[in-house]
Amino acid sequence: MITPNPNFQVLNSKMNLPKKELILEIELNGKMKFEHLMNTIYNQFGICHRVLSANVEYVNGRSFGSVQLYINVSSDDFDELEIYLNKNKLLSTTVEYVCRKYL
Repeated sequence: MITPNPNFQVLNSKMNLPKKELILEIELNGKMKFEHLMNTIYNQFGICHRVLSANVEYVNGRSFGSVQLYINVSSDDFDELEIYLNKNKLLSTTVEYVCRKYL
């Protein structure tokens, strides 16, 4: 028997929210592995991202450095991500991405 996925209803309702294109810079301080952070952003929050730049060094299995991500996200999803980053003591900076189109 096939059961409906309850997450589908949540995703469907989030699809209609207005989204912003942002560049998010995160400072890694050794408290969380880079791979774990990227996995959490995608799997837990459902935010697709592109890594624009990453300067990550590993010392004794800990990640240090910074990473810049391009994300296209609603304000509600971004607020949840920001709370998560603050809770894990990861400094982050956000810049709204604007692309000019010439005709």
